[in-house]
Amino acid sequence: MANNAFQERISVRFRRLLSGDPNGVPPWLEVIAATDEPGLFTPDDAPWVVHADFGTLVGGIRALLMQALHPGTLRGVAEHSRYQEDALGRLAGTIRWLTVTTFGSHTAIANEAHRVNRLHTRVTGDYQTNQGASKPYRAADPDLLLWVHIAFMESFLVCHEWYAWRPIPGGADAYILQWSRSVKPLGLETAPMSRTELNGQIARILAEDTLRVDDRTRDVIKFIQYPPLPPVAKAIYHLLFDAAVVSLEPEFRVLLGLKSAPRWLVQPLTRFTLRTIRWAIGPESPIEDAGRQRLIRIGAWSEPENRR
Repeated sequence: MANNAFQERISVRFRRLLSGDPNGVPPWLEVIAATDEPGLFTPDDAPWVVHADFGTLVGGIRALLMQALHPGTLRGVAEHSRYQEDALGRLAGTIRWLTVTTFGSHTAIANEAHRVNRLHTRVTGDYQTNQGASKPYRAADPDLLLWVHIAFMESFLVCHEWYAWRPIPGGADAYILQWSRSVKPLGLETAPMSRTELNGQIARILAEDTLRVDDRTRDVIKFIQYPPLPPVAKAIYHLLFDAAVVSLEPEFRVLLGLKSAPRWLVQPLTRFTLRTIRWAIGPESPIEDAGRQRLIRIGAWSEPENRR
């Protein structure tokens, strides 16, 4: 089903905001459509379903809040990125990795991982632990890669369960197991393979007293809460931020110093808002369609009869 004229106008504006492209055409669209080979996932897999849904709009905010709690991750962002001067540019870079890895071919995924790994080689320094010691870090350190992976994966999963409407094929364990493949090209060989393992890793990190909040953390949290967005997007973003906060585990909210609005209010309002955005943008999704058409072209997947 194609977008109508109104939906196409809204869709272009939405894609322009997320991709940074003035025409609303993400530069990585051709990357996902190219090559005659499959990727890690098909439209029937859990990561494809979760990442194609608008629950990721909330999950992305939630993941950034979680990442800010690790002093190594925080230091890397604060010292080696221009997130304050080019917040949307950094967002576009993260979206590129997520979408290419979810919807792209094996070649596209390998090339994207190479791009990210090349950027990571420059991200080094040291940070202060809760015990007062100075600890060196590299963006490619397994403990930092694991925390970033956990933050994104747990946030996308929880926000899909809270705010989305499509069931996850195979449930939460299938999503965690399948998405664990995504981080091997980045150098992380061991990742949680089930919800039990995911919860165990989070409990371990909390028990190790690794996470902390200082003045720099609070500055980043404030920036995440009040980013420089166009006026029309600010009201919606504030709701999505509230939705991210209320879905956090209580331990993380306490560390972040954030209070949540009532779940009974935020959850249905967020669901309604995301459905409205989906309706306004229309059924077309150029990125997902490009990946789907590539798989159909090479015979790696066929669209169900009821969708044709």
